[in-house]
Amino acid sequence: MADATGELPFDELLDAVDSRKRILLDYLLKERFVQRFRPGHIREAAYSYLMGGGKSLRPAVTMLACGALGGDELQALPVAAAIEIYHTWTLVHDDVIDRDDTRRGQPTVHRDFTRRAAEEFGWATVEAEHYGMTIAMLAGDVQQSWAWSLLFEAHLERGLSAEIVLRLAQELASEVTPLLVEGEALDVQYSGRARQLDEELVLDMLWKKTGALYEFAGRAGAAVALNDADANRPEVQAIARFGSLCGIAFQIQDDILGIIGDAGQLGKPVGSDIREGKSTLLMLKALERADGRQREQLLRTLGDAAASADDIASVSALMRELGVIRYAQNISHRYVNEALAHLNMLPDNDYRRLLTLWAEYLIAREF
Repeated sequence: MADATGELPFDELLDAVDSRKRILLDYLLKERFVQRFRPGHIREAAYSYLMGGGKSLRPAVTMLACGALGGDELQALPVAAAIEIYHTWTLVHDDVIDRDDTRRGQPTVHRDFTRRAAEEFGWATVEAEHYGMTIAMLAGDVQQSWAWSLLFEAHLERGLSAEIVLRLAQELASEVTPLLVEGEALDVQYSGRARQLDEELVLDMLWKKTGALYEFAGRAGAAVALNDADANRPEVQAIARFGSLCGIAFQIQDDILGIIGDAGQLGKPVGSDIREGKSTLLMLKALERADGRQREQLLRTLGDAAASADDIASVSALMRELGVIRYAQNISHRYVNEALAHLNMLPDNDYRRLLTLWAEYLIAREF
C-alpha cells in the first residue's frame, strides 16, 4: 500500500474519513434530533464529544464496509451514526469511571459541568461535582437511547429491512453491551494487579472494551450492503473479524501513546494510565522483564495519583529500556496483519483499499 516514496497515503484515508464524518455530523445535527434534548445542559453534554474532535473511526469502518460489498453508504448512515453515538455514551461514562479531567484537549463532560455549576449556580465544590457527574450520567443515558432510535431510523427513513435492524439492535443490546461493560469492569478490577495477571487476560479485556464494538461496526456495514441478516455469510464474518482484530490493535496503540505520546496531541496528560494504576500490556510485560530494583520503581509509581512528570518520564524511559514499547508495537502489528488477511474475502475495489489503509493507520497514528 506504500507509494513511490515508501510512505502510506494516509492523507487520502484521512480525507475519506473526514468527508464521512462531515456527513455524519450534518445528519446528527438535524433539528429533529437537537430539539429532543432538554434542558440545555443535557443537550450541550450530549453533543459535547461529537463537536469536540475525534475522527469517528467506527462509523467510518461501517460505511466503508458497506461500500466494499457494493452497498449504498447513505443507507448505512443511520447505522453508522448509531454506532458513533453508542461509542460516545461509553466515553462519557468511562471518563467518570476513570476520573479523567480532559478528553481531546477539552474538559470531560463531568468536569465541564462541575465548573459550570459553580459558575452559573454558585454551588459549592461538593454540590458542583455531584452535578457534573449527574449531567454526565444523564447525557450518557440519553445518548444510549438515541443510538437505538438511530438504528430504527435505518428502517423507517432509509428502507433497511426490519429484520436486519432488529438483528443489529438485538446484537448491540444482548451481546456488545454486556461485553463492553464486562471489559470496563475488568479494567477497573485489574488496576494495580498487573503482577497477578497474564497477557491472555489483558488482551481479552482489551477486546471486550474495544474490539467488540469495532467487530459490530464491520458486521453492521456488511449487513446493510448485502441486505441480509445472516451473520454467518463468509464475507460478513470476514469483515467482522477484521474489525475485531483492528480494535485490539487500536487499544494497544492507545496504551503505547499514553506512555510515549505528546500530551498536546493526545488531548490528555501522558502517563494517566500509570497514575490510575491501569494494568496495561506494557506494564504487565515491564514487570515481567524488570529486575528487583526496576520492579520496585514501577510499582512505586503505578497507581500513584500524585506521581510527578519526572516519575512518569522515568517509567517511560524504563519501559523503552526493557523493550516493552517495541514488544507491544509488534503485537499490534501482528493483529493488524492478521486482520488484513480477512479482507481477501472482499471484492478488490477502492473501498477495500481504504479499509486496508484504515487498519494500517490505527497502528501508525501518533495520537
